Amino acid sequence: MARFTLPRDIYHGKNALEALKSIKGDRAVIVTGGGSMKRHGFLDDVSHKLKDAGFEIQLIDGVEADPSVETVMNGARAMRQFEPDWIVAIGGGSAIDAAKAMWVFYEYPDISLEDILAPFSFPTLRQKARFCAIPSTSGTASEVTAFSVITDYDKGVKYPLADFNITPDMAIVDASIAMTMPRSLAANTGMDAMSHAIEAYVSTLHCDYTDPLAIQAIRLINENLIPSCDADETARQKMHDASCLAGMAFSNALLGIVHSMAHKTGAAFSSGHIPHGLANAMYLPKVISYNAKDEPTRARYAQIARAMGIDGTDDGELTDNLKKRLCEMRDSLGIPSCIAKFDSGSIGRDEFYQKLPQIARLAVSDACTLSNPRRIDDITMQRLFECCYNDLEVDF
Repeated sequence: MARFTLPRDIYHGKNALEALKSIKGDRAVIVTGGGSMKRHGFLDDVSHKLKDAGFEIQLIDGVEADPSVETVMNGARAMRQFEPDWIVAIGGGSAIDAAKAMWVFYEYPDISLEDILAPFSFPTLRQKARFCAIPSTSGTASEVTAFSVITDYDKGVKYPLADFNITPDMAIVDASIAMTMPRSLAANTGMDAMSHAIEAYVSTLHCDYTDPLAIQAIRLINENLIPSCDADETARQKMHDASCLAGMAFSNALLGIVHSMAHKTGAAFSSGHIPHGLANAMYLPKVISYNAKDEPTRARYAQIARAMGIDGTDDGELTDNLKKRLCEMRDSLGIPSCIAKFDSGSIGRDEFYQKLPQIARLAVSDACTLSNPRRIDDITMQRLFECCYNDLEVDF
């Protein structure tokens, strides 16, 4: 038996924020990030609409990129004092992910992070509050997924939390918010969305419900990512929709080792964090090379290539040309090809190789590895990471 779970309501298109006026309740907490939603007026807009609907409002702001365990626990503590019946998260994936985790510890203050690290181990939510997500970026799709990623900075580890309980009740996909993204953020989040869709399509848990969502997302991203980075309004709307479609696919089909690797390298190095979507863009072609050694998976990659209008005489050539197309997209967006070239070489070889065994071990144990179409062990993961650091061909 399989399961397919989405938010009850997804509002999309122009003026989708008006949907906030329709929700019922008494107290709403708004969770947001570093200030862009306030600067552009969206935070005030959301607050006014909720007040018009009769809500008392409390704000939890300052959620950082790659939200920390500490931020989550502080937010949950504030929620327990205010006792909201709606949690409204607006911003990038970090704000939405943090709010999801806060939600769990708000409703269950006595559980620990360790209690929910195993996939699909959460207690039953909606005992106190429901959840509305409003994304400002077109990549994480946290507004429709059963996932949240939080970071333990003391350990340098990202924890992907997974449970259908944290799938939002309501998602508002309004591209007017996404128009505020700078080019680099549009590029990184767009490649994140592409990674979501491709990994969902080849996942061991893909099915007839998820495949159409993943393929349509891939088509839209292929056509619209680059113009969206040049602030084309129509392309931004298409990318916002594509991100959501990819999210619906991977929330149910799950992901693969591109995300396992990105989770474990994002906060691992002393020189600073690697943005998640950028890491995915670097790793995706290498992982395709690794996974395509499996013949049925290679056929799935060939189907993706055909959907993107890529030519090839057989599955092998189609897969190779798919990798070339993804590398061309990456390069045109100014994303480095490998870890060694990230941030002008700030991640040095000595630190990389010192931390490589631990990073590889953690990536293999990541929840996303379970649904990757080709098995991998610690030693092979180390070899794959070396290829991603040095931009080497994957021939194993």
